[in-house]
Amino acid sequence: MSRNNAKNTTTATKSSKPSYLGLLNALSVAESAAAPVFETWAETTKDNKLKKVLRMVAMREGEHGVAFAKRMLELGYEVRRPEDPGNADALKLAASSKTDVQKLRALNFSKAPGGTDVFDSMFNDKTIDPVTGGLLGRYIAEERDTGWLLYGEYERLRAKEKATKSKTKRANSKKK
Repeated sequence: MSRNNAKNTTTATKSSKPSYLGLLNALSVAESAAAPVFETWAETTKDNKLKKVLRMVAMREGEHGVAFAKRMLELGYEVRRPEDPGNADALKLAASSKTDVQKLRALNFSKAPGGTDVFDSMFNDKTIDPVTGGLLGRYIAEERDTGWLLYGEYERLRAKEKATKSKTKRANSKKK
């Protein structure tokens, strides 16, 4: 294809509004709202290994939010952010005194990722340009990795909790 006939994948005209623009907007909003949840949780946990994972996840979420907003700007559009990002309950949970295991359960990280997921249909739109496709591919891979990392932390912390309960139970039975 000659340069003159190549489709411009960096910018788009208003008349050629991408069909996937709503997806990019939704992802930018959701990821931007998720970052402070993980940052808040990292501030409340006493487990240093989980703290590092949560900080990394918060950075990923924030980066995803900015990356999708940037892509929208490159396409000639801006993110439409709702007045309420809908993360108040998750922020409240993150700041709460609940255990990390309880928080992981509440945020659905207590089951191993795999099988069909929300990302499976993202490439059904055959009009996605290569730049956006690359961004979505990286996002999907990182989100799936985040799921595995947080599930691994759930399993580790749950085993730690069980060991502590077992130790306490044995100590109490010796006292009797």
